[in-house]
Amino acid sequence: MLELININKSFNHKTVAQNISFQVPAGSITSVLGASGSGKSTLLNIITGLLPADSGEVRLNGALQNHLQPEKRHIAMMFQDFALLPHLNVWQNAAFGLRMRGASKKITRETVLSLLDEVGLADAAERRIDALSGGEKQRVALARALAGEPKLLLLDEPFSSLDTHLREQLQSLTIELVRRRQIPALLVTHDPAEACALSDKLVLLADGKILQHDTPANVLARPQSMNVAKLLGCLNVNAARYVPPEAIVLVDERGVDCAVLSCFRLPLGWRVTVSHPKYGELSCLVGQAFAGETCRVWVDETRIVAFAA
Repeated sequence: MLELININKSFNHKTVAQNISFQVPAGSITSVLGASGSGKSTLLNIITGLLPADSGEVRLNGALQNHLQPEKRHIAMMFQDFALLPHLNVWQNAAFGLRMRGASKKITRETVLSLLDEVGLADAAERRIDALSGGEKQRVALARALAGEPKLLLLDEPFSSLDTHLREQLQSLTIELVRRRQIPALLVTHDPAEACALSDKLVLLADGKILQHDTPANVLARPQSMNVAKLLGCLNVNAARYVPPEAIVLVDERGVDCAVLSCFRLPLGWRVTVSHPKYGELSCLVGQAFAGETCRVWVDETRIVAFAA
């Protein structure tokens, strides 16, 4: 388990981490979701030991890590750019961390070949790195990260450079291996869809502060502020409230007349935007194109999320 306890950090009087506290249990994935400059990278650097916290504790399986150098923390990382060595083949890249830590060649090869089988690269052990696709390279990076049986897996936007199909495959594989090997994993991302798809818990970060920490389902259903809702990419948000698209019903006699402002085609339907006399511009998703300049729109007010003043 990873535990962060009241982590604080400032640079030149600018606070980049303020009382950051959360846990990542073994076999689970927590995502830190935030925009650029929110403090995500600072948090990663504090966890790995590349940057000291001004105060607070980093613990792995109960053991305090603050005094340990990065190489002593047994933390593995996956990066967006794979960080593979072009002069080594697949199994040598996957084995790099183990060999650097002094493991025998026999044990290293057995461990790595088993992992390559788990990630679907059993037949590619001797291939050159430059002969691999992007998805295959990230599988090698995943095998390398897990080969040393880390106490923590850090994922620094490792899937963002892959196409949609490969990204979903690698995400599913990563979840499966994290669960199977009971490793705590922390994903850093600015993509709310990725964070919600992969995570057991979300930590939403802005200006070095945690805005909300909960399950993806709870955060999506009840964002606690406008900033949280905007980080999640929610529609129909202002400082006072969030109107979920599911609360909006078009062509309903219970509603009021609204001007139709736009109708855009999306991969899974259409996004219709109307001008509501009470709530202003509202967008919702529908299954088919909507024709007409006006329509009656009903808003289920019981589903509106009001933010605290």
